[in-house]
Amino acid sequence: MYNSLKNLSRLPLTMIQSLAKGVGSLLFFSNSSARRVTELNLKVAYPELNEQQRNTLVKASLKSQCMTYAESIKIWGSTPEFALAQIKEVHGAEIFINALKNPNGCLAAVPHFGTWEILNAWLNQYTSPVIMYKPSKNKDLDRFMLESRQRLNATLVPADDTGVRAVFKHLKQGGFSVILPDHVPKESGGIYSNFFGQNALSSTLLSKLAAKTQCSVVGLTCIRRSDLSGFNVHVIELSQDILSKDLKNSVDTLNKEIEHMINVAPEQYLWGYKRFRKIEGGRNLYK
Repeated sequence: MYNSLKNLSRLPLTMIQSLAKGVGSLLFFSNSSARRVTELNLKVAYPELNEQQRNTLVKASLKSQCMTYAESIKIWGSTPEFALAQIKEVHGAEIFINALKNPNGCLAAVPHFGTWEILNAWLNQYTSPVIMYKPSKNKDLDRFMLESRQRLNATLVPADDTGVRAVFKHLKQGGFSVILPDHVPKESGGIYSNFFGQNALSSTLLSKLAAKTQCSVVGLTCIRRSDLSGFNVHVIELSQDILSKDLKNSVDTLNKEIEHMINVAPEQYLWGYKRFRKIEGGRNLYK
């Protein structure tokens, strides 16, 4: 599989995107699990859409999700210079530069949205982050991803208590880290908070780190241009309430900010992920 990933990454980006869009169309027209989960998530998140509007969004989302995975393989197999060349516009760079000046450090909230893997090369121009990394169960894929990470000036730490302590220490030294805050955590690492109308189990990691360190917190996204001519990076100034020592207030605020980021281009969110499998009251929307 490793060689297959390397060979796929050597194809032109436009060809990879076209192949991925084709796979997305197949997933839409088949009774695939990806379509069922995406459709249910979008029905929950955007109940105001009629059936035709929702079907249009489901199809666009499936194509986008496939492109995100394929684009990630291309980025992992390419140089940081290639990734940077794909970025056509950067909005809010001054917000990020100012946030990095905080002596208490800086955290970026990066949802599973757009093509976030391109952001690694962009960030590497400004800082040397400490990033928590959870190895893939597939050893070939893990090797391929790690080779990409090692081309950048980033320190990888495990996604466990050891890694959290390393990120905390790095922030206290004025450093920078990235958190993907929209996964479903373990019960011990989350609280229930509204996310797209559902009281869903939500991660508290970013909120706890922000409250303890009083670091800067920014939102960071990389959105694919609709004409596939490249990508635009957006840095978003987030509410100071995320720094609140009131954990519920912080997580509620962060979830609302993530919603705002996603609503810029909702088809580019990873709606195939079972985000609502732990809802307050023991509910799982997928069962």
